[in-house]
Amino acid sequence: MANHKSSIKRIKTSAAKRLRNRYQAKTTRNAIKKLRATTSKEDAATLLPRVISMLDRLAKKNVIHKNKASNNKSKLTKFVNGLA
Repeated sequence: MANHKSSIKRIKTSAAKRLRNRYQAKTTRNAIKKLRATTSKEDAATLLPRVISMLDRLAKKNVIHKNKASNNKSKLTKFVNGLA
């Protein structure tokens, strides 16, 4: 167990940040799955900017790596453009 006030506070804040990061990452993964499940191009085109924004936000906060975000955005854009 931590002995210093600052280390106790650090444990609390990092736990809170971890929960927030997990929530946001899971929400983004669910949005990606929802986008991949869409068959209509119009629905996918409206979802794509929202998902890209979520990925950019996660990469900015270092929850996911920036290259992973970039790869996901590229694959999703190709997917949406390939829909009939």
